[in-house]
Amino acid sequence: MPDKPTPEPPPSSKKRRQRKPLAEELARDAIAHEEIVTGGRVRMTFRVVLGRKHAQALAARAIREEKNLVTVVEEILEAAAAKAPK
Repeated sequence: MPDKPTPEPPPSSKKRRQRKPLAEELARDAIAHEEIVTGGRVRMTFRVVLGRKHAQALAARAIREEKNLVTVVEEILEAAAAKAPK
């Protein structure tokens, strides 16, 4: 009988562990799909469900500051994002 060629060893069964994407990378990808508006801003549309007491407090703040409720909420969210740990 002729000698059989030795079979090649099977590929390594160990899979290379991929690194977990950073939160900043995931956020950048998520926001990349949002509508771009002036000044390097993006339009994000979502609903917020608040208790009546909190909703009234936000509305009262907007009235006192003579601002639109949406503007007050934007300011609160931007301030919170600026304080967020990086």
